[in-house]
Amino acid sequence: MWIIPGQNQSWVSEFVFLGFLGGQTSNGILFIVFLLLYLSSVLGNGLIITLIYLDSNLHTPMYFFLCILSLLDMGYVTTTIPQMLVHLLAASKTISFAGCWLQMYVFGALGLTEGIFFAVMAYDRYVAICYPLHYTVILTWGLCIRLAVGTWACGFFFSLIHTFFTMRLPYCGPNIINHYFCEGPSVRSLACMDTHLIELVDLVITAIVIVAPLSLIVASYIRIALAILKIKSTQGRCKAFSTCASHLTVVTFFYAPSIYIYMRPNSSYSPECDKQVSLFYNVFTSLLNPVVYSLRNKDIKVAFLKVMGHGRVA
Repeated sequence: MWIIPGQNQSWVSEFVFLGFLGGQTSNGILFIVFLLLYLSSVLGNGLIITLIYLDSNLHTPMYFFLCILSLLDMGYVTTTIPQMLVHLLAASKTISFAGCWLQMYVFGALGLTEGIFFAVMAYDRYVAICYPLHYTVILTWGLCIRLAVGTWACGFFFSLIHTFFTMRLPYCGPNIINHYFCEGPSVRSLACMDTHLIELVDLVITAIVIVAPLSLIVASYIRIALAILKIKSTQGRCKAFSTCASHLTVVTFFYAPSIYIYMRPNSSYSPECDKQVSLFYNVFTSLLNPVVYSLRNKDIKVAFLKVMGHGRVA
């Protein structure tokens, strides 16, 4: 805490994470569990990126988007988990005000980018299934790059607005965050002023970068479902459905907890519940993506076997 000269008001210069309550033994167990989950997530997403880079057969818009999703997941989980692992073993669980600002901004930017990017991936599936003969004409590499750059720009821009308004609030104590990282609602609950205006700003941002993309995803999959029903071949319907099922699975596991966290007022803030929900969409979703896409995707399996020296698999 530090005090502004000439005023009787103290301001927070650092925050303390409460983290997960438990003794040394339970913290040690949590450390091992989350370390394994983190390494699995990074290695899994890293493997997908490597396979897509090495196999020229995967140099298509679909796998270009999947590569970016894996890159987002790696950054997403790396923003929070390494620090949490250190705090599980360290006596001090503090983070500077500037460090909290940076963590909130990067975490929010990657999360918002990923949320918008799911809509881009849904559009890719929509074009592939509804307009298969014009797929390469519609989704040119120039358009793919513009969609990717635009998505990243939107994520980082809206995260800057969210972080700026949150960290501009007066924090005059207490400075204990009942969380394992600097997440917006958990930090905002410590502000010593009414936060309804900031909550409204967050609600608008959420509507733009979560509700709007989710609506586009739903609309895309309604059109996709109608197109799949028109496919006469049972094998063709199954292949189209399998391709979409992977995307729908990760979209559901990402959006459901995100909406719960960011589209409710501060008055309903529940620290313990929020920590569990945040773990789900931060750690487990990042781990789920490579598992879902690798286990359900024949092209990824074939690329893996080729890289491992087993040649081309029919």
